[in-house]
Amino acid sequence: MRKAQGSWEKRILKSLNSMCTELNIPLAQKRPANEQKELLNKWNEMGTDEPDLSLFRPVYAPKDFLEVLMNLRNPNYENGEQPSFRNHLGLIQVPLKVKDIPELKEDFNELGLNIGQLGIDDSAQVPPEFFENEHVRVGQKVLAEQDSAAAQQYVRQGCPTALRADLWALILNISNQPEDILYYEQLKSNVIQHDLLVDSLIYKDVKLTASNDDYYFVFEDYLYQVLLCFSRDTSVLEHFTYSSATPPKSYIQGKLGMEEYAVFYPPNGVIPFHGFSMYVAPLCFLYHEPSKLYQIFREMYVRFFFRLHSISSHPSGIVSLCLLFETLLQTHLPQLFYHLREIGAQPLRISFKWMVRAFSGYLATDQLLLLWDRILGYNSLEILAVLAAAVFAFRAVNLMEVTSLAAAEAVLADLSTLKVMPLLQIFLFATVT
Repeated sequence: MRKAQGSWEKRILKSLNSMCTELNIPLAQKRPANEQKELLNKWNEMGTDEPDLSLFRPVYAPKDFLEVLMNLRNPNYENGEQPSFRNHLGLIQVPLKVKDIPELKEDFNELGLNIGQLGIDDSAQVPPEFFENEHVRVGQKVLAEQDSAAAQQYVRQGCPTALRADLWALILNISNQPEDILYYEQLKSNVIQHDLLVDSLIYKDVKLTASNDDYYFVFEDYLYQVLLCFSRDTSVLEHFTYSSATPPKSYIQGKLGMEEYAVFYPPNGVIPFHGFSMYVAPLCFLYHEPSKLYQIFREMYVRFFFRLHSISSHPSGIVSLCLLFETLLQTHLPQLFYHLREIGAQPLRISFKWMVRAFSGYLATDQLLLLWDRILGYNSLEILAVLAAAVFAFRAVNLMEVTSLAAAEAVLADLSTLKVMPLLQIFLFATVT
């Protein structure tokens, strides 16, 4: 796994360096004084800026990453005449342990059919209005007591809209103290003073994704502010101690290979890819104060999102999520799985981009926030794979009729009308196991 991650990182760096050479742009340079002043003046309206980014391209997109994951093999595993592990016919060929539905039911037992949920309109057991009023009352009590563990347990049943921002901050231990605001201002001044090549990648990504999204285009300025500051934040490097990834190194000009002149590039060690800004966009609905928005995003990233674009065997890592998705589909919807496989429309080719982005940009925002409630509540990303499988189950009848990958993609092109909680409940608790 580490070897594959290492060679993937080399590819990313090669792509970045070749862009540098082609465009004749340094990785980093100090901004001239007039440019610094100009950037400072338009800090809150960077979206109005239209730099020419036609020559810049995303360093990689999710589909490039999927190709890498498809080629992963375990060298200790006998790949002889025997059929591969458990006759797994999906694209992921690494035999990792993933959960089955009985185990998932146990893990996600608060999502059961007889337990009140926000995001379910017509639960037979509990009238929705009664549950919501009581749930809000309990939520206010949890906030009053500032109990982080209680908040994490509480959000498993969903967050009332009015309390979500405070509950998430409590779970993530974000209090936005004066020193946090000062730290954010320091990051901002680093952005003002130095121009990095990744700045253009961030601009390009926001323009290609969030700016074209009906929900998120209004937050364009926030996204630039948060992502530019994030790229300068060296505290993000700490997450590499529990990640399979290694931060990329660069050398001061003329000192190539001399370790004492090595610096991490970008300073936070994270090279943004196509769609990266969508990790931030939904948070803009909850937090309107830039330094708080920034801290929430940074904490979400170092707890969860980094796992979606690095190769590891962690249960919440993208490889395990892909395998969990394929295993659920192959086990519980075998006819659909085989049908799609036969017509060259491997399900993972469609669902991979949803999972890499944690469904941001695919679901309606209210539904996405209900999903992210559960990520925080269960401290796990496994629910992304379960939801991806549930979406296929929901559209199974239509998918059985398609005859090509393009047709299957068309059936699943628009997820914005889906209701997350009923889908998850039906798939987990109404599926015959």
